[in-house]
Amino acid sequence: MGNSSSMLTQYDIEEVQEYCQNLFSQQEIVSLYQRFCQLDRNAKGFISADEFLSVPEFAMNPLSQRLLKMVDGLNFKDFVAFLSAFSAKASVQQKVKLIFKFYDSDGNGKVSFNDMLEVLRDLSGSFISDVQREQVLTQLLKEAGYSKDSYLTFDDFNKIFGISELKMEVEVPVD
Repeated sequence: MGNSSSMLTQYDIEEVQEYCQNLFSQQEIVSLYQRFCQLDRNAKGFISADEFLSVPEFAMNPLSQRLLKMVDGLNFKDFVAFLSAFSAKASVQQKVKLIFKFYDSDGNGKVSFNDMLEVLRDLSGSFISDVQREQVLTQLLKEAGYSKDSYLTFDDFNKIFGISELKMEVEVPVD
C-alpha cells in the first residue's frame, strides 16, 4: 500500500476505513489513494515535505511550515487519518483534536501564549505588529477566562471550541 504501481485490495480499503473510523466511504478512500500516489512521486510509500510543497495551495498557505511538522513522512493510512478530521462525518471533538495538535507544535500536551502567538504571527504576517497581536490574544484569552500565563490543555481547547459548529470540511472527488 502506498506504491503507485500497486493497487488497493478490498482488504486494504476496509483496513483504512476502520483505521479512520469509517469517516470516508470506500470510493473516497480509493480517490484519496490515487491522490496519495500522485504526491508520492518516488513511490516510497510516504509523502515527504518536498512532495507536499509541490501542491501550490499547500506551499502558499501561511501555515504550511507548521502543517509540514504534522504531515511530513505520512504513509497512506496516516495520510487518510490526518484528512479524516476534515470529513463532514468527523465529530467536533475530532476537529478540535487536530486544531490542538496544530497549536501544540512541540507535542507537550499544552498550548502556551507563545504557541498561540506563533500561529497568529504566521496567519497575520506583517499586517499587524507584534504588540497588536499580543493585545488581541491577551484580550481573547481574558474573555475566555484565561490569562497570558495560562497553558491550555486539550480539555481547555475542547471547552472553547467544542461548543461551536466547526466547519473544517473538504470534499473528496470520486470518479
